[in-house]
Amino acid sequence: MIKNLAFWLVMLAAVPGFSQRKTEQVLWYTKPASVWEEALPIGNGRLGAMIFGRVAEELIQLNEETLWTGGPANLNPNPDAPKYLPEVRKLLFEGHNDQAVKLMRKMQGPNTNAYQPLGDVILKQDLNGEVSKYYRNLNISNATASTRFTANEVEYTREYFASAPDQVIVIRLKASKAKSLNFSLSTRNQLAFQKSIEGHDELVLKGKARIWGDERRIPKPFLYSDSISCNGMRYQARIKVVSTDGHIATDSILHISGASEALILVSGATSFNGFDKCPDKDGKDENLLTTRYLSAASQKNFRQLREAHIKDYQQYFDRVELSLNNATPPNLPVDERLQRYKNGQDDPALEMLYYQFGRYLLISSSRPGGVPANLQGIWNQQIRPPWRSNYTTNINLQMNYWPAEVCNLDEMQQPLVEHIKHLAANGTATAKNYYNARGWAVHHNSDIWAQTNPVGDGVGDPKWANWSLGSPWLSQHLYEHYRFTGDRKYLQETAYPLMKGAAEFCLDWLVEKDGYLVTVPSTSPENSYLLPNGSKEVVTIASTMDMSIIRDLFTNVIEADSILGVDPEFAQLLKEKKARLYPLHIGHKGNLQEWYGDWEDEDPHHRHVSHLFGLHPGREISPLLDPKYAAASRKTLEIRGDEGTGWSKAWKINFWARLLDGNHAYKMYQELLKNSTLINLFDTHPPFQIDGNFGATAGISEMVLQSQLSDIQLLPALPNKWRTGYVKGLVARGGFVMNIYWENGKLTKASVTSRVGALCRLRTNLPIQVKRAQTTATTAKGPAGTQYLTSFPTKAGQTYEIVVK
Repeated sequence: MIKNLAFWLVMLAAVPGFSQRKTEQVLWYTKPASVWEEALPIGNGRLGAMIFGRVAEELIQLNEETLWTGGPANLNPNPDAPKYLPEVRKLLFEGHNDQAVKLMRKMQGPNTNAYQPLGDVILKQDLNGEVSKYYRNLNISNATASTRFTANEVEYTREYFASAPDQVIVIRLKASKAKSLNFSLSTRNQLAFQKSIEGHDELVLKGKARIWGDERRIPKPFLYSDSISCNGMRYQARIKVVSTDGHIATDSILHISGASEALILVSGATSFNGFDKCPDKDGKDENLLTTRYLSAASQKNFRQLREAHIKDYQQYFDRVELSLNNATPPNLPVDERLQRYKNGQDDPALEMLYYQFGRYLLISSSRPGGVPANLQGIWNQQIRPPWRSNYTTNINLQMNYWPAEVCNLDEMQQPLVEHIKHLAANGTATAKNYYNARGWAVHHNSDIWAQTNPVGDGVGDPKWANWSLGSPWLSQHLYEHYRFTGDRKYLQETAYPLMKGAAEFCLDWLVEKDGYLVTVPSTSPENSYLLPNGSKEVVTIASTMDMSIIRDLFTNVIEADSILGVDPEFAQLLKEKKARLYPLHIGHKGNLQEWYGDWEDEDPHHRHVSHLFGLHPGREISPLLDPKYAAASRKTLEIRGDEGTGWSKAWKINFWARLLDGNHAYKMYQELLKNSTLINLFDTHPPFQIDGNFGATAGISEMVLQSQLSDIQLLPALPNKWRTGYVKGLVARGGFVMNIYWENGKLTKASVTSRVGALCRLRTNLPIQVKRAQTTATTAKGPAGTQYLTSFPTKAGQTYEIVVK
């Protein structure tokens, strides 16, 4: 008898149709979720659910991405705002910051609306005897979840997935013994609702969202309608037992008895009909939508639904593979693995799982045709969620989409592009009404209604509420999409007009001081500083973040015009203005200066590191461009420290990777996993914020591939711990799909597939040879010594193999 597994795998590989299956990425546990933060997320971009995996009383918490409070934004909520700006600037120039802050509060408008839960499905199951052999999981390789347990010698299985092709959540219950499955289904919601039974097998939950989102810390009475506002959004959820061999009975809930199996479909929809339409009087027919989804999906059996779902999901998920140290997961639940990791136990398979979990979350919470992933993706159980679960545009919304392009999920960023169009439409009114400025402006917070005004409601701290440079930062995303895809039509018709509008706002926002163009008022989001006299201040002139964002925008618009050739006069104007922008400064500690003066931070370890925007996500600072500013950025990070919220640690992974320090980037990744990760792998601020998941996945990609400059760097920040590995399917700017392999910490081989046919420039630490290509090779001095630059033209659709000489 042959016992050698490798021998049999070789033999089987010769059999037609046989292939070795990749190791599946699975989160699994031996106990149910006790709280929401332990439940497992599924989603199809529009519908989401948190699966608790409870035995006798299962809870399935539902969300629908468009269920928000409120209605279209008031585009001029504070008509008096413009009259305060000249005085605010005068006071800041004269050093009367406290008085300026008071006036800035008078320039604020209402806070945003809030994302809401769709409701709960409660599944109560009759069980006899002790429960044993409990197991629940989330398989992110095929986007399915399951719960399994045994009671009275019967094994019960529950399977769940959220299907994008069929726009329903699918639940199948099975028992290993015939006719031993007995359960009931009911619903509830914290919002106003009514529930009913339709036919003999369908439970309906419907109601309305509130007309505005109140501040979580200052609760107000719930309002669902009034005589002035656009009344709240309607919602509906339907739970239908599509097939079962048991008996169905109804009263106010569904009862299924004597079954061996049951297939249940969950459908949901709202009356949302666009950011500029009242969801009540101008809303869609949510009843028609939910019944259509159910009717179509009900024509398929479980196998057909599951196959369509997995095929759809894997076309995205399977594009990227990451292997570290040839690791395979230990036979332990994720909560135990996390605890061992916190105690210092290496688990590269857990690091791989977390990376792919970020890609899973993006696929599951942001799909073409929908709205962007919010502060919690699409998963929220509270009607007063933290920070309204809105779009925070001073980093968090942008961070959600950092992994989209590089992680080969270009389609998932389309909702953000569409949302930016809506923000530009509303932001044009905000720029004019608040500042008498051209272009479009976006402030600290937004929502599904594309609100763009300064928030705070007259009482918010200007250090966050009055931040005004959302439009140039969001414009960076627009141009990055072009840099990754080379889509000239998109650049000309979509990105450039929006980028130009943001640049026009910045031109009007800038004023002159001492020969420089500066922003006034200016903040470094959510941070404060101390003047030499000891006074604490939150507003300044020309914060480093402001000036870096505007330089980034002007650079991108100038570059876009050099490609399109449509606006040379405007490009020339931006070149002249860019040369006059207040420059970067290095402080007395050797750090990159954050404020207009070389002042101390009130909190030296503040979670925001906004003044390093030029390092990441910008491309102004790099050890390959100017060691002086790179060293100042390093010093800034050393002073800030490695602590912080989850998303802050994720940003620091990217910073250290851009500084080409793989070991410190890896240290930040470990900090995130050890101290800012819940047992279901959700990032915690605390509480849960999804941007940390997305930012970390982007940061790991930056460690093995960078392309923000003119070259594509292979393994630019590989840590010592990842001695051997490979990554397949990452995308570099220029439209290049990369496979990279390494052993003993050094590149061994790679391949480049060109999507658009462009010149490929590779930067490596070892000399390489590109097969079947005419190459030009040079050497350069890099931060780690000699580096090798290899250039070669490519053809669209062609793959080029690379070997180390």
